[in-house]
Amino acid sequence: MKRNIFKALAVVALAASLTSCGDDFLETKNYKGVDVDNGLSNASAVANAVNGEYYWLHDYRFAGNFAINIGEIPTDIAYWNAGTDHFNDIYQFTFTDQDNYLYGIWKYGNKVVDNSARAIKAAKNLYGASSEEDKVTLDVAMGEAYALRGYANLLMVNVYGHQIKVDGQDFSSQPGLVISEEPIAAFQEVERSTVGQTYDAIVSDFKASLEHFAAAGGDKEQAVYFTKAAVEGLLARTYLYMENFDEAYSYAQKALADANITSLTTTAAEYKALYNTTGSNKESLFYLAINAKDNFSANSNGTLWSTYGYLPSPKLRKMYGANDCRTAIFNYSTTNGVEYFKGGKFSDFQSGNAANATNYLVNASEMFLIEAEAKLRSVNPDLAAAKAALLVVAKRNADIHTVNDLPATKEGLFSFLKDERARELFQEGHRLWDLRRWNEKASVYAYGAPEVKYTYNNYNISDLVFPIPVDEINSGFGVAQNDWSKTLPKAN
Repeated sequence: MKRNIFKALAVVALAASLTSCGDDFLETKNYKGVDVDNGLSNASAVANAVNGEYYWLHDYRFAGNFAINIGEIPTDIAYWNAGTDHFNDIYQFTFTDQDNYLYGIWKYGNKVVDNSARAIKAAKNLYGASSEEDKVTLDVAMGEAYALRGYANLLMVNVYGHQIKVDGQDFSSQPGLVISEEPIAAFQEVERSTVGQTYDAIVSDFKASLEHFAAAGGDKEQAVYFTKAAVEGLLARTYLYMENFDEAYSYAQKALADANITSLTTTAAEYKALYNTTGSNKESLFYLAINAKDNFSANSNGTLWSTYGYLPSPKLRKMYGANDCRTAIFNYSTTNGVEYFKGGKFSDFQSGNAANATNYLVNASEMFLIEAEAKLRSVNPDLAAAKAALLVVAKRNADIHTVNDLPATKEGLFSFLKDERARELFQEGHRLWDLRRWNEKASVYAYGAPEVKYTYNNYNISDLVFPIPVDEINSGFGVAQNDWSKTLPKAN
């Protein structure tokens, strides 16, 4: 019998001493040597397992590259110079259900989800008989594990599910992910939850994370781990997608307060310094621990946004003012007449090697933008509050000083905010999901630097969904495919 909603993807977590029966979606390896079935027998082991779980989150096939850039590459603000073939099928909307990028996101995202469930289950089983000291350890571990699972599912539902809300339209009944509180047994049949049920589970995970941090009396207070502020930031993002604007605003406020951030850098030198090296961005609430010693080299974000040929589109470049400090990181080179970007947010200016750069995934600037959009789009819009929040980010442009320099009307302000999100969040993986939820018409597929060719003009991008990898569908464990091919743009 098929297992219904809130049952996890069938993933086998094998002990380190055992061999697997093949490398497919229905299997996963251990936490870097931790036996997640039998080895989580004490608080320390659970904590170590959760620490190891960041390894899967960081993987370049998930949050280290693929799951972030898929939200940026096939949009109007990214530009491919055709110098390489990395991500080109995604960029050109010629991908299929056999695409390697989609395979990697699904596989490694579900590793995070399954391993989180196992750590949470083990922690709960240990909790009642544990010492007070061990309970603190377990609460911190569960706080991070719930956050890891919630974040992984949020990334994946963007890719494999319809946007939950599109400019007020409700698509919560569309197919979402396979969701579970418990790890799924091997070879057990499953069904996809709806998008609405998926979002409910994500919110539940983030709130459970906050409850466990509260029970522990705090978190690790390091932005390379999930903290209270980072989880509040992700809740703000999630509620924004759900068009629950009051909650989005509330959690964005909480995230900024807990991070003790009230302003952003506004000079070119200060802005460039944010991207000097790992951890240099003090405006970030959560980032990956990627550096010169531990990086993905050719598979890194920095390589993608430099030698592999991706760069800001001509459209995006024109959106910045002449005195906008954010352009301080926009450096270019030319090889055989082809223009290359030097990394942007992935420049790692200290080392000069873009491959060393990290991903800053939850940042203060996004919170101010969420506050602005939430106040602008709430049932009772508050233009003054929206302007105040938006101004904090907009002042990156030295020509903007006060709210009087912002548009006066709701419509004008919303248009400005959309552009500001493009300017500010470029390379952070938000643009595609923004275009979908706003129901924007998009012109995408620009290539052949320095010439620009828009193949898909006025494309209704809101219906776009990506296919679930064919290996998962063909495994026969109950995961149904998206009707994805009908959502692709048609060539002009």
